[in-house]
Amino acid sequence: MNKMENDETRHLMSLKELALLGDGEVAYIKQLDSDSAERLFPALDDAPEGIDLFAVLGADGTPLALTDSRNAAIANALENDLVPVSVH
Repeated sequence: MNKMENDETRHLMSLKELALLGDGEVAYIKQLDSDSAERLFPALDDAPEGIDLFAVLGADGTPLALTDSRNAAIANALENDLVPVSVH
């Protein structure tokens, strides 16, 4: 470490702070298979198999919407004044 690093106070983010980073500003778009969609959206019964599904997630991972189109997921985020970001 150099002298500047020694003199600086470092602030590490807590897991809660990290989870809230981008809250209300960012929406994550994640492609899911039917099993993953059912786990993420428990109210969903018998998700269609063999098609791609796209979840819109809040910055903290909260499921916000589910659709069968990436473009529709992006539109949902934009309609809610959120910046869409893809999750791989």
